[in-house]
Amino acid sequence: MAKKKEELDEETMALINWCIEVEGFLVAGGATVEQAQEHIEEQIEWFTDQFYDGLTPEEAAREALA
Repeated sequence: MAKKKEELDEETMALINWCIEVEGFLVAGGATVEQAQEHIEEQIEWFTDQFYDGLTPEEAAREALA
């Protein structure tokens, strides 16, 4: 019996896509893809707060790199 794929709600998908955009800006700022992903994972609560505070991915990446 195949396991049903878990579906994520719209808000969760928006956060994931936002983090993917942040990753791109972190890489543009000099991080490797691996470093960017690791940083987002380690600081996910901070990034989630930035998402809900309305920062753009570019603004959040700039803050993270500061």
